[in-house]
Amino acid sequence: MRRYAKRDFPTNKTRRHLEPGPIVLISSAWKGETNIMTLGWHMMLGFTPALVATYIWDANHSYQMVRRSKECVINVPEAHLLDTAIRIGNCTGGEIDKFAEFGLTADPAEKVAAPLIRECYANFECRLHDARLIRGHGIFVWEVVKAHVAASPKNPRTCHYRGDGEFMLGGDAVKRRRLFTPGMLAD
Repeated sequence: MRRYAKRDFPTNKTRRHLEPGPIVLISSAWKGETNIMTLGWHMMLGFTPALVATYIWDANHSYQMVRRSKECVINVPEAHLLDTAIRIGNCTGGEIDKFAEFGLTADPAEKVAAPLIRECYANFECRLHDARLIRGHGIFVWEVVKAHVAASPKNPRTCHYRGDGEFMLGGDAVKRRRLFTPGMLAD
């Protein structure tokens, strides 16, 4: 088994090793306005119902839109949209229409007013499930009420932010089902 020589590491750079999932694009709608924001701080909280927590800074234009509408769509882009996702995160929807500016297609969702982003690999329609952590921490707990996932590719090349302008690309899959004890695999 491999052992590692370690050194002290700045605690404020912890995210470079713990960032849990791919960057996503949060689409929202409120009173005739739509918006998209780039987000990297999210995590699964439950399977049934499917619960997802997101951290949205209160100074972000999307914060008020999702807080008031109590819904959003979590869109999962692939690597071909990485530069677009970065550019989306570098501007505010309070000043521009991000769908038009970045050539993205807003498709109607089935269960929420926020639009799906057609160019993304997956779209998860969400309704606010728990608002208790919003005011103090900016954490929204969403229930996924409808999921749309492309049939192909089976293992998308998702983008994972490591901080300091650096990303890792996902996509390779390694199976180890045989090592799990019965009942430990979530479907």
